[in-house]
Amino acid sequence: MKLGVAIASDNALPSAFVVMRGLEKSIKKAHEYGYDGVELALKDPGEITHQELGRLLKDNHMEVSAISSGQVYAARGLMFTDEDKERREEVYKAFQGFIDLASEFGGLVNIGRVRGQIAGRDKNLCETLFLDMANRVADYAETKGVTLILEPVNRYEIDYINNLDQCTELLDKINRKNFMMMPDVFHMNIEDAHIGEALIRNQKYVKYIHLASSQRHAPGDGHLDFDDVFSALGKIKYDGWCTVECLPYPDPDTAAKRAVEFLRAKYI
Repeated sequence: MKLGVAIASDNALPSAFVVMRGLEKSIKKAHEYGYDGVELALKDPGEITHQELGRLLKDNHMEVSAISSGQVYAARGLMFTDEDKERREEVYKAFQGFIDLASEFGGLVNIGRVRGQIAGRDKNLCETLFLDMANRVADYAETKGVTLILEPVNRYEIDYINNLDQCTELLDKINRKNFMMMPDVFHMNIEDAHIGEALIRNQKYVKYIHLASSQRHAPGDGHLDFDDVFSALGKIKYDGWCTVECLPYPDPDTAAKRAVEFLRAKYI
């Protein structure tokens, strides 16, 4: 397994779920602290050029674990379940840019809250809208050798696809080799009755893991049972990225250091 940490640009919204901000300085710090790579939380693919990102990664001996799209929803209000044609095209163009970036760096693009809300609408309509966009994006990603990773998110943040079983049911409908799952143990602690059992039960789609403790602080700072998490990952022979996506508490540097020290000492 490789260990990553979620980062964003300096102008990311305060609500962005990342550990460190400022792409250049965060990539440098991530290397210094002992991470293998960084997950880039971008609201627009133009926030960094391919050339600049390549230079920063090479200079700091780092990789990109994934491109995260959460800010497309949080900052731009875009989502797969939108009914407006123009906004749907805006979502698609954003993902084309993320996929282009991922084709060169990391090969993975996250779909989190950007999959959208139901918000009182007909669920079948929303699922049709989601599947239409999911397949369009997957078609483009396939031409670039990129895999999309759908993240179940807890009910307090979104009302669609909350746990791993629901995610697997939807991925069975999509039925694409380049459409997989991104379990986040913070969300699982709310939505899945038993984290380890859920990971094992849904192992056919598990492609990427998000790590944070029970209160979304650094792994090891709360009561989440990481022995159970990593025991399950061992049983399914998971060998992908485990990326820390926790709150920067009490500050970004301390959170990043605590997480890597805890995880390196016991699991990765």
